[in-house]
Amino acid sequence: MSQPTQNWIHLVPAPTWEEQRGNATYLPEAYEADGFIHCTIGDGRMLAVANMFYTGDPRPFLALTLDPDRITSEVRFEDPDSVFPHIYGPLQTAAVTGHRTVDRDDQGRFIRFTEAMPS
Repeated sequence: MSQPTQNWIHLVPAPTWEEQRGNATYLPEAYEADGFIHCTIGDGRMLAVANMFYTGDPRPFLALTLDPDRITSEVRFEDPDSVFPHIYGPLQTAAVTGHRTVDRDDQGRFIRFTEAMPS
């Protein structure tokens, strides 16, 4: 199975990314429980995932843009459409090529991304 060439997206609470962005690697808060880092290919898909799992978390969120060619940990596509890559190990912060804030409505739903910024 060949990997999609689009950039991948990882959703992270802004304070969590700010704490780790200067490190060589990053691990999300749920890594110990999940055993991998969740990623999504496609903005619309990412908003849908965010609305399924994170509307109850009031923190500001960032969508990290990842360059899959810079990821050195094992990657598996475990979904039939190959749109949800899982990273089994730390994410090299050098693989993060930018980030966008995610705007939310009054009910906490994720509605759009802001302009991309370098990380």
